[in-house]
Amino acid sequence: MNLYVDDDQTIYVADRGNDRIMEWKYGATSGRVVAGGNGIHQLNSPQDVIIDKERNSLIISDTGNQRVVRWPHRNGTSGETIISDIFSCRGLTMDDNGSLYIVGWNEVKRYRIGETEGTVVAGGNGSGDHLNQLFVPYYVFVDRDHSVYVSDFGNHRVMKWEEGAKQGIVVAGGQGEGNSLTQLSSPAGVVVDQLGTVYVAEYGNHRIMRWPKGATQGSIIVGENGYGAQSNQLFFPYGLSFDRHGNLYVVDSGNQRVQKFSIEQTIN
Repeated sequence: MNLYVDDDQTIYVADRGNDRIMEWKYGATSGRVVAGGNGIHQLNSPQDVIIDKERNSLIISDTGNQRVVRWPHRNGTSGETIISDIFSCRGLTMDDNGSLYIVGWNEVKRYRIGETEGTVVAGGNGSGDHLNQLFVPYYVFVDRDHSVYVSDFGNHRVMKWEEGAKQGIVVAGGQGEGNSLTQLSSPAGVVVDQLGTVYVAEYGNHRIMRWPKGATQGSIIVGENGYGAQSNQLFFPYGLSFDRHGNLYVVDSGNQRVQKFSIEQTIN
């Protein structure tokens, strides 16, 4: 249940429970279905969505069907499978070269344009908590240097894998599951700004954390007031994104809503 925010602040949400992708224009009071919504043969529990501006299409992690689908942005009635047989596919993103990065079973693979096999760029060494392993990874972010950041959900940490690296480094959490400022609990959505600051949605702690580059602990930027349904609270936050104005968007899954917050930061 991640989201993508376009330059005009249009929000695209992977509505996993309803097997569809929703589009919400800036200021709108209701959204519209732009992909799926007519049965699991179209989409089945989609977890993530991005926009391919070059081809004016949606790229969707169709988790239940173990594939990645390209869907026409305007008036599309069906999607095209571009990568198939991805066991436990979850998050995805695209770099500035048009390569796709897709989270699968305890690994992240990069698929250059036209590739169907992909190359492992994070994990891929079985389930575990060593620096060359992941355990139930969820979402992925790629920076301008093509370093890969992964929310390692089962290990309660965020990992960074530099391009070509054989193992990653812990950039947030990694001190076991907990709610102290040195710990994470079931991290999900992750984004990174130009300074290397990591922003992560903590599903288990109902909060959003900010970890400056090289820091040994983070700070709470949303969710200091406990879990709940008030405007300053979250309940099982999942996806995370910034718009180009620096506003933070959070998929507040337990409250079945998307929350928007004004946060000072510089985003890639």
